[in-house]
Amino acid sequence: MIILGVILLVIGFIAGISILWTIGIVLVVIGLILWILGVVGHEVGGRRHYF
Repeated sequence: MIILGVILLVIGFIAGISILWTIGIVLVVIGLILWILGVVGHEVGGRRHYF
């Protein structure tokens, strides 16, 4: 999710499409939150780790 967000950020920045920029930021933030929850030991979606 983080990688997809970064890809959308780059495409949105290069092409000048603001909706891709916004979706990219949202995906990166959600991906980071899920990753942090997985690292501290909380189960995310029934899994012990988020990869």
